Amino acid sequence: MSNSDAKQGESASLGLTVKKSENLSEWYQQVVLKAGFADYSPVGGCMVYMPWGYAIWEHIRGYLDSELRKLGHQNAYFPLLIPESLLKLESDHFAGFMPEVAWVEHGGDEKLQERLAIRPTSETIMYYMYAKWIKSHRDLPLLLNQWNNVVRWDTKSTRLFLRTREFLWQEGHTAHATKEEAEKEVFTILGIYERLLRDALALPSIVGLKSEGEKFPGALFTATLEVLMPDGKAVQAGTSHHLGQNFAKVFDIRFLTEQQTKEYVWQTSWGVSTRLIGSLLMVHGDDKGAIIPPRVAPVQVVIVPIYYSEQDAATVTVKAKSVAQRLEAAGLRVKVDDRADKTPGWKFNEWELKGVPLRVEIGPRDVVKDQAVLARRDTREKIQVKLEELETRVQALLDDIHATLLKRAEDHLVRNQWDIEDYEQFKRVLEEKGGFLRASWCGYLDCETTIKNETGATVRVIPLNQKPKHEKCFRCERKATKLAYFARSY
Repeated sequence: MSNSDAKQGESASLGLTVKKSENLSEWYQQVVLKAGFADYSPVGGCMVYMPWGYAIWEHIRGYLDSELRKLGHQNAYFPLLIPESLLKLESDHFAGFMPEVAWVEHGGDEKLQERLAIRPTSETIMYYMYAKWIKSHRDLPLLLNQWNNVVRWDTKSTRLFLRTREFLWQEGHTAHATKEEAEKEVFTILGIYERLLRDALALPSIVGLKSEGEKFPGALFTATLEVLMPDGKAVQAGTSHHLGQNFAKVFDIRFLTEQQTKEYVWQTSWGVSTRLIGSLLMVHGDDKGAIIPPRVAPVQVVIVPIYYSEQDAATVTVKAKSVAQRLEAAGLRVKVDDRADKTPGWKFNEWELKGVPLRVEIGPRDVVKDQAVLARRDTREKIQVKLEELETRVQALLDDIHATLLKRAEDHLVRNQWDIEDYEQFKRVLEEKGGFLRASWCGYLDCETTIKNETGATVRVIPLNQKPKHEKCFRCERKATKLAYFARSY
């Protein structure tokens, strides 16, 4: 086999073999694996976060950490293992998580006297400590967040990033003196999440409340953000829960008021996970691979020197590294791909697969003319730019790439919302089109359960400040009390 044939074979194995529009599931798996975002682990349902994918999580974490610290939240860490007796204290909470709990029953060769749950969520272990720490109104509000992993032994079909048995997330847990302060916290966090999705991930969402059947076990109510995937399925991108005083009463978390009376605290919990990475990959990618929004891209600009002789190589590479230094000084994440064993075309394909937002091409003629060619990943448009304008033009293009990705996703979200009149139309639209089905609904749990069992669709979100458009429920014809968005989901 010649070197040329070998490179062609290597390039073919690098690229995608299916189109996004024809087989979304296979396309998504190939993007995640071939671009090096993640890989399968020896433990079923679990995954390895490879550096390219983990870097996106680090940028998400950086954004949220900054926003949370501005509001006075602090990071902490609580144990991975939770005694069964603690998990059982709040019955609704325990019942909601019981089917997915993984247990440790032995320590070394000895059987434990009490089973330990591998953290499915941290309410119980944290609130045991909150009861020790909170004694006075001066201890409130307590605003803690932790970045950790959780395990939920999901028996459904797993999918890298979107649904795995172990995943990474942040979970915030706060305690307040009043119900109103806790409610304000719930919606403040929801606003931060909405801005994270829009401003960093270029993902529009529908924001509102969960139904009684879908809310967090033990919560007064759950607020949510729902994102629509290309196949018309929804992803729950983040949740913020008003826990009321349920956990406070179970764990006896009380404080002495200024009036010297003992009161239970009011609590919230909230979180987003690495599911966000899967969401942005699925929404923004194309038949060439991933397209990563610039503000969370591990590399925002890749510079590819182009030369065909050793004489040109040194000159072009020096110029490429000089350009990289300028862009790095402007605060951008930059990589020079000067590998000698790869052709420029091979490099173009690889970085397009990996989703780098902007490519800079520099050849011998560009060096002479003191210019570069900028290639956008989203539109694949190429633009010649004088190097004296480089920093300004690159930053403007990155901002425009973000805006373009957001606009595409917004258009998809708008195009795939359907107003539903009756249950037969609901089932037909769900099968033929998918997306968010907007319907006037009674709000009763038995109706919600029937819809879920018969169609696989659930109430994804009840938007804030929107009333039902019809007097009767679209399915059971009881009085409609809510406008609800239904969808199938990951």
